[in-house]
Formats: sequence, C-alpha cells, structure tokens
Amino acid sequence: MRRLKPTDILTTTSDHRGESSLEFVSIVVPVRNEQRYIKATLEMLLRQEYPEEGFEILVVDGRSDDATRDIVKRIARIHTNVRLVDNPRIWSSAGRNVGVEHARGDIILVIDGHCELESTTHLRDLVDAFTRSGADIVGRPQPLRVANASKLQQAISEARASLLGHHPDSFVYTQVDRFVPAISVGAAYRRNVFDAIGFFDETFDACEDVDFNHRADQAELKCFFSSKVAVCYAPRSSLTGLFHQLARYGRGRIRLGRKHPETFSLKTLLPGVFVTGILAGPILPWIDTRLIWVYWLCLLFYVGVVIGASLSIAFRRRDWKLAFMLPLVFATIHISAGFGILQETLLGGLKSWWSSPAARTHRTMVVERSDRI
Repeated sequence: MRRLKPTDILTTTSDHRGESSLEFVSIVVPVRNEQRYIKATLEMLLRQEYPEEGFEILVVDGRSDDATRDIVKRIARIHTNVRLVDNPRIWSSAGRNVGVEHARGDIILVIDGHCELESTTHLRDLVDAFTRSGADIVGRPQPLRVANASKLQQAISEARASLLGHHPDSFVYTQVDRFVPAISVGAAYRRNVFDAIGFFDETFDACEDVDFNHRADQAELKCFFSSKVAVCYAPRSSLTGLFHQLARYGRGRIRLGRKHPETFSLKTLLPGVFVTGILAGPILPWIDTRLIWVYWLCLLFYVGVVIGASLSIAFRRRDWKLAFMLPLVFATIHISAGFGILQETLLGGLKSWWSSPAARTHRTMVVERSDRI
C-alpha cells in the first residue's frame, strides 16, 4: 500500500455531491491496559467507509502490562495503516503528544481505546465538517452509551447526561451543529492548531484536553460542533470505578484553575463545597446549635433534588429500576468530584510549592546550614 504524504489529497466520488476531496487523517489512540476494548475500537475504525490509504491509526501505548500491545501488533500485521508507538511517559497527555509528533495527516483525530463509533462514515463526516465550516477544530458529542450495558452502566449513562451529572457549561451531550467554545468538546484538530498553541500539557493526568482546548479558545481558533461525529464511551462498570474517574476529573479541574484562574467558577467548585458541607456537619453544633438545622435542611434539599431527578429519568425511560440506582450514582458523582477537588486544593498546592524553585532553594539552604552545624 502506498504511504501518503501529509500534503496528498485523495479524490473520491460522493453519493450526492459529485466529486469531493478527502484529506489524509491521522487517528491518535492513546492507551494503557485496554485489552478488553482495543480490538473492537480498532475494528470499528478500520470498517470506516474511507480509503484505507487515506488514514492512519497510531496506537500510542503507555507501557501496558496486559495484552494490549500484542493485540495491536496482530492487527498491524494485517492492516499496514495501523502503527504501534511507545509512550514511555505513560500518561494520556504524553501519549497524545507522541501521537501528534508521529502523525502525517493535516487532520488529527484523538480517539480513546475504549469507545464506539456508531457510524461507518465517521471520517467522511469529520472531513466534511472541517470543509464546510472552515474551522480549526471539530468538536463532538460524547455520550456514555455502549452495547450490552449493565443496568448500573445505564444508570451512570443517564446520570452523566443529565443536568445534575456533568458540568453545566459542557456541550458534549448536545446534538445541535454550531460554532462553540472548544474547551469541552474539541477532539479533532488541523495541524496548524499545534503550530499556534503548542502541545498538550504533560503535567496533567486528567483534563489535559480541557487545558489544550482552553488555550485554543484563548488563541481565538474556531471550533465547530458536529453531531454527526459522535463517539460513544463505555460508562464505568462499578461505583468504585466511577468514583476514581470523577475524583481524577476533580483534581484535573483544580489544576486547570491553578494554571488558568479565569476558568474558576462556582459551578466548577460546587462539588467541593458540597463535600465540605457534609464533612462540616458534625462540628456545626459546637459553633452554634442553630446551624445544625441549616445543615439538615440543605441535606434534605439535596436528597429531594436527587430523588426528583431520578424519578424523572426513570419515568422518561419507563424503567423503574433506574429510580433505585440513580440516587446512589448521583451521590457517587458529586462526592467523588468534590473529593478530587478538595484533595488537589489541599495537597496539590503543597505538592506544587514543594517542587517550586523557591521551595528547592529553601531546602538547599536548610541542608547547607545543617552541614555547617
């Protein structure tokens, strides 16, 4: 198979538009220990109604210790447009950068190793979105929806898509094509975006895409949201997994705010305020006995809102089992995000100070004084 150069253009016949140009697309798939999902993800990408010589798949592996690498190697032996690339720095932020550095396309699409594409025309629709909008970035819906989902996964999917389950400024659950800020949805990029704002920040182990997209917004790059290029993600299969995921997102949001103070808002910090309120409850009577009533009223209000939202979703879905599972899912989402926010606020700041030049200088002076003594 002939390898295309980044500047090569493919010409194909469209069913309803006559001649159209299909650009070379590089798909970057950062992974670590994805043996359960990576084969299905690659097969869905390879089934795309797009010339095989017109795209490449770069699986960037963060030193997996399961069968991920072997699975990718087997597929790459059959499909020469699939490549396995090593990511010695492990984190997804570094993996994205490795992928971009190796990519040959002018359009770079980032896909995770545990997602599903509902359409076989995803790449065509993506190129079309870039062409008709003239945008630098294309954003996408990212619903939590996979085949054969368990009841808990269905509850997590419904909760995360609701107003109570995700950041209210996010567009990932909308379906209207329009220009939007890139911060919450950007996933495919013209190469000029990286020339303009640099690469993903490798100090982030979560929200590196949010940081990158925020910088794109600051640079006034255009982002077009296309409903045709939705990518479905697998909801976590357990509440423990959901807790760890949302706690990591909470930590990432604080790191983002530390780097970009303008991204701080009450909406972002609300889960942290919620968890702080829960923890403060037992000590309130020691301050003022009347505060305990405020505590219980706020807690009852929260419970009422969560139960009301759960019943509304269950009624809409005609599935009353969800009514019993959703309150626990909502509580896990809010508490875990709040825990991550507080953890990074209290310990992350100390860690940042400890690694700062001023702190290193201080430690050096202390050591030098002790040596003199």
